[in-house]
Amino acid sequence: MQRLQAFKYELMPNGQQARQMRRFAGASRFVFNKALALQKERYERGEKKFGYAGLCKLLTEWRNSAETAWLADAPIHPLQQALKDLERAYSNFFARRADFPRFKKKGRRDSFRYPDPKQIKLDQGNGRIFLPKLGWLRYRNSREVLGTVKNVTVSQSCGKWFVSIQTEREVEQPIPHGGAVGIDMGIARFATLSDGTFYAPLNSFKRYEVSLRKAQQAMSRKVKFSNNWKKAKARVQKIHSRISNARRDFLHKTSTAISKNHAMVCIEDLQVRNMSKSAAGTADAPGRNVRAKSGLNKAILDQGWFEFRRQLDYKLAWNGGYLIVVPPQNTSRTCPCCGHVSADNRQTQARFECVECGFEENADVVGAINVLRAGHARFACEVSGAVGPPAAGTRRSDSGAAQCRA
Repeated sequence: MQRLQAFKYELMPNGQQARQMRRFAGASRFVFNKALALQKERYERGEKKFGYAGLCKLLTEWRNSAETAWLADAPIHPLQQALKDLERAYSNFFARRADFPRFKKKGRRDSFRYPDPKQIKLDQGNGRIFLPKLGWLRYRNSREVLGTVKNVTVSQSCGKWFVSIQTEREVEQPIPHGGAVGIDMGIARFATLSDGTFYAPLNSFKRYEVSLRKAQQAMSRKVKFSNNWKKAKARVQKIHSRISNARRDFLHKTSTAISKNHAMVCIEDLQVRNMSKSAAGTADAPGRNVRAKSGLNKAILDQGWFEFRRQLDYKLAWNGGYLIVVPPQNTSRTCPCCGHVSADNRQTQARFECVECGFEENADVVGAINVLRAGHARFACEVSGAVGPPAAGTRRSDSGAAQCRA
């Protein structure tokens, strides 16, 4: 089987190369914003939007124009990739996978991409890479690049430049290890498995919340765009980078441990955006418990549930396993012993006690067991070709319930 994998390293450019990379990122951002503005103007006039081929013709005109002749200093392929990104953003919007494309802002996710592997040279022995119009750049060679180079993305984060090398290689069909497990996501416990084990949350944002608040307050007292303001902004960005790096490291370690030891993982289809909506309401209809809901939203977003699910998905595929996503309805209210569904079964956040049969267990473990059971049902429906798999907490037979009560 073919495996696509990206290897990311920190670049160590000289002053001239750093200036060139800033120019190339700015040129890519300018092309994206100019094309987006043109598409919006055509839509307002009732005209059909340009496709990728039409935008590439306009890009040639922009590079030859006297007003934007500086675009010719940047390599052509990264500018074309910016137009491809815009076309993909439109496709995702029309497919209802994302919001409408927005204009890019300087200093936020600055990047550009080289799609042609023939123009890229990789010298792993000396820890350097050759990119068009940049020459040889040194990078921190922390691990070996495996496979054939397909494309390279250069990005900036927190004042540092990084290179992401995407490769493709042929690997043997992996054999999964372990059995099936259900996972219940939470805040007090980040992930609780149906076998009773759990992973404590990292809460990286909570750890640095005080220092981040002080840094932001110091930046707010500076004159905007002054040298002191830029230094204060760099300190804020550094703290944000530390928070995200710690969270990403925790998610990678946790998802790797689970994917290596289980052949099938069942997880809830949590809609994080809906769960973390503000409860402030409007001036006519103000919300209730706004402060408590704000703290809950902050805790939910600090966990990184969607990124954890994304990592589990591709890591299980790499190890030959499966990720089954089930609806979250009633997973914490259903008794895994008798199948009774009631909100009274979970009277506290941590304890589950069935009002029908008296079954007691940790509430997160019960949720994980119900997620696993729903995952088995969904997997059976997918294999048999049936539609509409049952929800979590499928009811057992009466004989099973009687044995449980006994």
